[in-house]
Amino acid sequence: MEFKSCRPWLRSAALSLALLGAALLAPAPEARSDELTAADHVVVRKAERKLYLYRGEELLGAYRIALGLNPVGHKERENDYKTPEGHYTLAQRNTRSSYFLSILVSYPNAEDMRRAHQRGWSTGGSIMIHGLPNAPSHSVQYYETTDWTNGCIALSNSDMVEVWMRTPENTPIDILP
Repeated sequence: MEFKSCRPWLRSAALSLALLGAALLAPAPEARSDELTAADHVVVRKAERKLYLYRGEELLGAYRIALGLNPVGHKERENDYKTPEGHYTLAQRNTRSSYFLSILVSYPNAEDMRRAHQRGWSTGGSIMIHGLPNAPSHSVQYYETTDWTNGCIALSNSDMVEVWMRTPENTPIDILP
């Protein structure tokens, strides 16, 4: 069967697997050639639904994102479906998540914990940058046009590969309103 004759969801799954294989076989961020410059800072602008990768002042890439189901405002507690706002780092990578690759954001920070503790709330956690679900329950169009996460930052699978490849561990990330 030729690739072009596959059903759209199957074609998407096959492409995702191919991209995952390329991401896993690629050298670590510190060992990259000059072709794929590593970012030293990530900026998310929630109102724009964009994630930006920077090296110094140079913009390396801009990517469309989806946010939590309740995207306006800062994440205050567990299950509020908001994407946090503030200064964090990219803390840990996971190739075996329920989504196509994932990178943990270091939410909650000390200020998030202080604020939630004052109100007697749990901060929640497991905020990630990730691709599409490995077992999608909606069409690709839904994921491309809707804020659908529980508070994470979601990208297309191909964009997730590029972000994965360009961001070393502990890269700072600023999530802005």
